[in-house]
Amino acid sequence: MTERDAGYDAGPVAALRRLAFLLERGRADTYRVKAFRGAAAAILPRDPGEVAAAAEDGTLTDIAGVGASSAKVIADAVAGRVPERLAAAEEEYGGPLTRDGAGEDLRARLRGDLHSHSDWSDGGSPIEEMAMTAIELGHDYLVLTDHSPRLRVANGLSAQRLGRQLGVVEAVNDHLEGSGFSLLRGIEVDILDDGSLDQTEEMLDRLDLRVASVHSKLAMDPEPMTRRMVAAVRNRHTNVLGHCTGRLVTGNRGTRGESRFDARAVFDACAEEGVAVEINSRPERRDPPTRLLEAARDAGCLFAIDSDAHAPGQLDFPVLGCERAEAAGIEADRIVNTWPLDRLLAWARR
Repeated sequence: MTERDAGYDAGPVAALRRLAFLLERGRADTYRVKAFRGAAAAILPRDPGEVAAAAEDGTLTDIAGVGASSAKVIADAVAGRVPERLAAAEEEYGGPLTRDGAGEDLRARLRGDLHSHSDWSDGGSPIEEMAMTAIELGHDYLVLTDHSPRLRVANGLSAQRLGRQLGVVEAVNDHLEGSGFSLLRGIEVDILDDGSLDQTEEMLDRLDLRVASVHSKLAMDPEPMTRRMVAAVRNRHTNVLGHCTGRLVTGNRGTRGESRFDARAVFDACAEEGVAVEINSRPERRDPPTRLLEAARDAGCLFAIDSDAHAPGQLDFPVLGCERAEAAGIEADRIVNTWPLDRLLAWARR
């Protein structure tokens, strides 16, 4: 008897969700993953006996939202077998993200994640799925930070759409009341050319936390880029300076060089204003680079170790940022998402 045939009792919904999580953890294209999450949503409300009967009859694909690949996963899980596609994903993507447990001690101290995206902007999954996965990973809180309106390629949120999203966040929190988990109202707001923030004052005031990032004109000359970033850091709304250089070091989007700016001026402003420098944990970013991470450390900055997740499985990325923070000798108490929720919110509302 093979390990795959030895028995599987988690059920087809769990199999589909786990498969999607692992593919996302491996940064698979969103379209490859949506089918499995869609199939899980399609069979979740159905009677398990009905799903089992459809698997036996070979009619699973008659259920709206279930395709051929998903049907194979469901049929195996119903039969008590580890689905072949799931076993392959566990083998390829299920192992530790760092070597020899690097970053795990600090990761265990993180209470939450301050930078995540849903399908309201350029993420691949609904808000509810992001929240449920954060709970499964042991988070106390997750900040939802979809993009602001200028980033049209990412379906950035206008003030009106952001207002509607806040209603959804409230509904999710009502549903999760008593769970010990909080979904926080946030935004990844674009830093405009003059350093102002790409959202109305009224909407920024309604949020729990704001990540400010440069997404355009990344090759701006150093002097105006420095003025732009310092102005954003000194804006009363800014809590976290996101992926400060904008670089890409690997991945299917190719590579991109660093923005150039006076790091000392920017990090001194962060330290003075109590703005956290993000350690972006996405493998293709590793931003800031090590020399700038150390410069921010020496400037006395606070930090936020964030996933910048665009899918639920990517909420597992922060251990990569923790590995870098540990290597740089950054104390846990300088990392704002090691703080309990009340301390985090008091800092963000300063």
